Amino acid sequence: MTCRFRCGDACFHEVPNTSDNEYVGDVIAGALSRRSMMRAAAVVTVAAAGAGAVTVGAAPEAQAAAAAGKGKGHGHGQSKPKGARGLRFTPVAPNTNDAVTVPDGYRQNVVIRWGEPILRGAPAFDPENQTAKAQAGQFGYNNDFLALLPLDERGRQLLVANHEYTDEVLMFRGYDAENPTREQVEIAWAAHGLSAVVVEEDRRTGKLTPVTRHQLNRRVTATTEFRLTGPAAGSDLLKTSADRTGRKVLGTLNNCSGGTTPWGTTLHGEENFNQYFANSSRTTDKRYGIGTGATERKWERFDKRFDVAQEPNEVHRFGYVVELDPYDPDSTPRKHTLLGRFKHEAATVRLTSDGRPVVYTGDDERFDYFYKFVGSKRMKKGSSRAAREHNLSLLDEGTLYVAKLTGDSPAIEIDGTGKLPGDGEFDGSGVWIPLVTADEDGAVSHVEGMSAEEVCVFTRLAGDKVGATKMDRPEDIEPSPKTGKVYVALTNNSNRGVGSYAKADEANPRNANKHGHVLELTEHRNRADSLKFGWSLFLVAGDPEDSATYFAGFPKENVSPISCPDNVAFDDHGNLWLSTDGNALGTHDGLFGVATSGERRGELKQFLTVPTGAETCGPLIQDRRVLVAVQHPGEVDGASVENPASTWPDGAGKIVRPAVVAVWRADGSDIGV
Repeated sequence: MTCRFRCGDACFHEVPNTSDNEYVGDVIAGALSRRSMMRAAAVVTVAAAGAGAVTVGAAPEAQAAAAAGKGKGHGHGQSKPKGARGLRFTPVAPNTNDAVTVPDGYRQNVVIRWGEPILRGAPAFDPENQTAKAQAGQFGYNNDFLALLPLDERGRQLLVANHEYTDEVLMFRGYDAENPTREQVEIAWAAHGLSAVVVEEDRRTGKLTPVTRHQLNRRVTATTEFRLTGPAAGSDLLKTSADRTGRKVLGTLNNCSGGTTPWGTTLHGEENFNQYFANSSRTTDKRYGIGTGATERKWERFDKRFDVAQEPNEVHRFGYVVELDPYDPDSTPRKHTLLGRFKHEAATVRLTSDGRPVVYTGDDERFDYFYKFVGSKRMKKGSSRAAREHNLSLLDEGTLYVAKLTGDSPAIEIDGTGKLPGDGEFDGSGVWIPLVTADEDGAVSHVEGMSAEEVCVFTRLAGDKVGATKMDRPEDIEPSPKTGKVYVALTNNSNRGVGSYAKADEANPRNANKHGHVLELTEHRNRADSLKFGWSLFLVAGDPEDSATYFAGFPKENVSPISCPDNVAFDDHGNLWLSTDGNALGTHDGLFGVATSGERRGELKQFLTVPTGAETCGPLIQDRRVLVAVQHPGEVDGASVENPASTWPDGAGKIVRPAVVAVWRADGSDIGV
């Protein structure tokens, strides 16, 4: 079901990248140290016997008490758990609980669910009587990326969330996938997009609750007007019968992860947009996985813009990084074409030493690439109207690059099993290859045979032409605020080494890579705008008992098993937090923290797990609170409203609902210290 509704069965279709440029899988297998291999036979002993599983069907407050009251961990008269600062908690055991399971001594609450009203005039959620008008004023479906922004209101923050996609079979009773109704389709349009909602903190508990009908609350949907910016704006490639200027577009689709900017806006990556468009016959569309027949949701029956045969350019208006000014609910969101068009998993920002933005973003597809944008304009400090308007243009001038990695071991030494090459290390170097540069005077392509507009609209083809390195589903990319090192989550690629597909190389250590891995990238001289970098393998996911796994050299008998890393985040201690998507170890997805420096570098501990069928998204780590987006609970083959696979978060007899969850220490102290 996840494959059908989130990405249009991407993994069951032909891989879109059929170019013959060098494959990155040969680049990363080599970070396994000889020391780690000597520990390969160690037995994993995850200390989590008392992990707090939440009782299904109980009220959120009762669930929190149940989570905090079980076990023998810290907060119950026992010794303080050991670990890197920020990771001193008793790890949760792998499990299949239909609940959000948190460590001993921690509590939780559901912050906001799908359908809760956030705008003035929006009604209470009624799953049996949904309307598009109601949904447009309610919290959207399948929350993913989360941001919490400061407000000048005591105890309040502004929560911004992505709504990636809809599971119609879990939303509508009696849903007929072959014959959806117009009302159902329009509800789905309204359930996509973004939400901004003010939340209030209970200082006694750490609980967050939404402030409904606040003036900053906002819904952005599949029919909200957006402004196209950058070199492709106004291009013939973006003009449609509804917008002959090529500068306006309705809606945003499949917003996965994102990022916050130093100038106070949020960025949102349009990912699997291809699945919403029907009846394509073009080679350029095939490179993006756009199908030749009808779509799963059948939106093309109700709006011709989703039919490529009728509106060939509409699909060119999706697949960008979206920028939202959440402090101005009347502002028009922007789609930045200079950051390229592909399946953006996220967009994370750091500044150069002289104040220019650098944005990292990955293309979540098997054998595709990851990118970096380096701006040419400096950020202006302050919140004046002039400063904010200037900063909203920062991502429209600069250069977009794509990564090319090179391993330092002979290819013959990489056999796809994780066996180390002769030098005992898997690492290498890389370069950022320029694709397009834009400034106030215009744009220049660096790709032979492609114009600047074409590079921005057909960025995947530009990456093919310059020989970028093919990766295993590059997802979230995050620079460490402590060290500047950049971490790239590569979720998996079961096609590696299968049939005619490229085999493992020094950058991807295993054929049939079903568990994924994490790269650690160091920019030359730690300069964000450098054109060279070094890389090494930080983590190879899977069961620690598997000799092919690696945890930065940390003893594998003392780490949690992890599979399919997806979203990443950092805490103030410099620890990397990883959420997972599609755990291939037979247990539920979760959230993990791992130390990136010091003597405990590589110590990975599971912090929570999510309910049946759910994915862990949008991790946000504050000093005293962790937020996660519990996405698509109950998304299991054969499930429906009538036959639910999960009863989270409200218990038996209630419709399953994606939601945001907050977790905090029962004693009010900082997380993991």
